[in-house]
Amino acid sequence: MSDTQTPQEEGTTTTVITATTHLTLPANSIPLTYNQLNPKSNPIEFLGPIGTGTISIIAPLFTYIFFYTCNDAVGCTPTTLSGWKYAWNLIGNFPSEAGYLWEWKSFLVYLGWYTYCIACWKFLPGDEIQGNLLRDGTRKTYKMNGLYTLLLTLGLSVGVLLNPGGIELFTWLYDHWVPLVSSSLVMATFQALWVYGYSYFNKELLSLGGNSGNFFYDFFMGRPLNPHPPFFPSFDIKTFNEVRPGMILWLLLNISCACEQYLRLGTITDSMWVVILFEGWYTIDCLVTEHTILNQMDITTDGFGFMLSMGDLTWVPFTYGLQARFLVFQPVKMGPIWTSVVVAIELAGNYIFRQANNEKGNFRAGKNPKKLEYMTTERGTKLLTSGWWGRSRHPNYFGDWLVALGWCLPTGFSTPITYYYMIYFVILLVHRQMRDDEACRHKYGKDWDKYCEKVPYKIIPYVIRLRKNYLLVNRTEELGGNDLWEIEEQ
Repeated sequence: MSDTQTPQEEGTTTTVITATTHLTLPANSIPLTYNQLNPKSNPIEFLGPIGTGTISIIAPLFTYIFFYTCNDAVGCTPTTLSGWKYAWNLIGNFPSEAGYLWEWKSFLVYLGWYTYCIACWKFLPGDEIQGNLLRDGTRKTYKMNGLYTLLLTLGLSVGVLLNPGGIELFTWLYDHWVPLVSSSLVMATFQALWVYGYSYFNKELLSLGGNSGNFFYDFFMGRPLNPHPPFFPSFDIKTFNEVRPGMILWLLLNISCACEQYLRLGTITDSMWVVILFEGWYTIDCLVTEHTILNQMDITTDGFGFMLSMGDLTWVPFTYGLQARFLVFQPVKMGPIWTSVVVAIELAGNYIFRQANNEKGNFRAGKNPKKLEYMTTERGTKLLTSGWWGRSRHPNYFGDWLVALGWCLPTGFSTPITYYYMIYFVILLVHRQMRDDEACRHKYGKDWDKYCEKVPYKIIPYVIRLRKNYLLVNRTEELGGNDLWEIEEQ
């Protein structure tokens, strides 16, 4: 400390005091132990172990049910008791290879497909992008080249289709549908079992929602957060599966369905074109914006277990394309007016989905080109309260619903089964919205109440404003002691 006296006027002086402080800080904070980083979780999602165990059985069964109740042999769906009996008897006795439960050739083809996707990830160029900060203070680096994988795959596919007999060859996927389903399910089950077991030995970071100690719950929810094979830490299985093997295969299966319809009718109907183009657009868009998955709950929060492995590898490619498969044996001619209506719905959904995600992406990157309004929480986090995110808390989900409706409408109204995707997506996103809101309520506390007052609508803008919502809130950190939960009214 030093004093200096500066004369100002006669008889007065000003004293300036300068203080210097040296503060020694530890070079590194005290690291958390493995148990502190990976606390035990409560098995409450999906009604706990009984619910997750049930879904682990029912969800794969539905991939088979969708085929055996909607195919060339029985139509879609059986309308009489004898029709249902006939459909049941076809299981294991289907008249063509498309309905065989297992076929080794199909398994080898699927294994070759998965290996091809890995090879593309390894050898094709791509951007190295860092993920979000993990709770152990590290960030993972991801190689993003899914778009190049898609472009190479489509280029090879066009080469096959342009060759003599190429269209017939491409129908192989349609003609081996169920064996490919079984092959993907074997891969998904193997991955979920392997990462679950391996997580007990490699001391990796675990998901906060899949470390309950109950096998049926943790197997489904996913115990490891970012699993990777031994000696290959850069290969993140969860992120790789998210938009590559299953998503691209979905597009190839749709093309195979179009080829089959062309061989049967000598043309491709307008309904098939709408389904292929817009579902293909969705796939391409996912891979163009592949880096944005790093901010999604699947990557940041959920562990990798059967829920994601089966969802990515089996559910997405073999159920999302049900509309295209249906149109092979039940062709629908929409006409220009109905086609225009469906296209308008689809374009509106894509516009809302993309605009909402662009607003969120720009804001997270520190940009605000639209001068959107926001509120700042006590944590310092900023929450958008205008633009699409001022209309509802999840406007991108609303866009997703319109997109899903646009995929289903080309199949007409002769059966409800082709609208399963719309129904499934409503249930999925409502459940995800509830999980998101519960997590945000716990994260932001009273600030979340203020935000909900500013943005009261949950998914559909200006529709379905729920006045009260009861949440199960974890109070462990606030109250101390054992795991404590309370029911709160929102």
